Amino acid sequence: MALVVQKYGGTSMGSIERIRNVAKRVAKTYDEGNDLVVVVSAMSGETNKLVALANEMCEFPSEREYDVMVATGEQVSMSLLAMALQSMGYKAKSYCGFQLPIITDSAFSKARIEEIDDKRVREDLKNGVIVVVAGFQGIDRQGNLTTLGRGGSDTSAVAVAAAMKADVCEIYTDVDGIYTTDPRIVPEASKLEKISYDEMLEMASLGSKVLQIRSVEFAKKYDVVVHVRSSFNDNPGTLVTKEDAEMEAVLVSGITYNKDEAKISVLRVPDRPGIAAKLFSPLSAANITVDMIIQNVSHDGLNDMTFTVPKSDFKKALKIVQETAAEIGAGSVSSDENIAKVSIIGVGMRSHSGVACKMFETLSSEGINILMISTSEIKISCIIELKYSELAIRVLHEAFGLDKLSVKAE
Repeated sequence: MALVVQKYGGTSMGSIERIRNVAKRVAKTYDEGNDLVVVVSAMSGETNKLVALANEMCEFPSEREYDVMVATGEQVSMSLLAMALQSMGYKAKSYCGFQLPIITDSAFSKARIEEIDDKRVREDLKNGVIVVVAGFQGIDRQGNLTTLGRGGSDTSAVAVAAAMKADVCEIYTDVDGIYTTDPRIVPEASKLEKISYDEMLEMASLGSKVLQIRSVEFAKKYDVVVHVRSSFNDNPGTLVTKEDAEMEAVLVSGITYNKDEAKISVLRVPDRPGIAAKLFSPLSAANITVDMIIQNVSHDGLNDMTFTVPKSDFKKALKIVQETAAEIGAGSVSSDENIAKVSIIGVGMRSHSGVACKMFETLSSEGINILMISTSEIKISCIIELKYSELAIRVLHEAFGLDKLSVKAE
């Protein structure tokens, strides 16, 4: 008997019919003799509707009340799935995140899980109950309901799997694995049989929507084997697991893109110690993540600083930066929302040279200007104009031979 944690995304839970299909898949896993915990997202589109309601009410809604409202979507889907299983003759029980409880910090809308109490779940499993848990939500130590950020149900599932030392965490979504890039843009994209935690971390942080980055962090930290699969077929998916020699043999494993970032530039920033901290501290205090940062060479005691932030935080970030720039005596603040980040990822980069040069030459040959560059040991990211994003993905995918990788897991 194995302990299996399954997670079903919003598309999988998008209608009553689809929820019934999920219930059949869950029942099949249970009938095979497994203990089973199921984590669910809100039904497809529900969270967007709730967010729109909040934004219609006011431009900057209270973060606490925002979390109270957007967490309701998961309550609907978890109870419907429990009802479906019960109607099929199975014992099933649903839990909100705060009922387990899943303890988080108090960073509303971006809370981080600190602790999971699995006593109630283990007692239910002993009694043959299929446990259904609302993803995306938890409770802080002051009793406030919190949410984990968009895609947070992945994190809930992997965290539950880690806390309970599950044998596997199966993430069911509308795609049947991790691909070398988005198949909607490059039909020749290959499905990877397996991918390392580090590569998946980079892909998740750089725009891949298949797994949320914090779920991969949990998986790596606690050695949780994650199996990404489709809820619409029985094809083998992609295993996210420890790095091995076979993975290192591939130079580039994937290409990602992110159209959800915006660029902010602060001109004529005084060049003296502590200024960067003064500029970025208010953003940190507002829980706004700053990604790529470029600072030019100082001239006459002044320099320019450019950085990117998530588009969802752009308005708030721009307002904060404009206020801070005035306080530190900087010049004007400019911004650009029409950008995209295109990245190549692969653990094989550690032992191969010339990768960056090949990427830059490929983009240049298509007349694509690079606005910003960021690198790590296993990735290279470029900020380019938004209108060139899909062209960049296609030419890079071909340049690095990803359409010829014999890694299709059919």
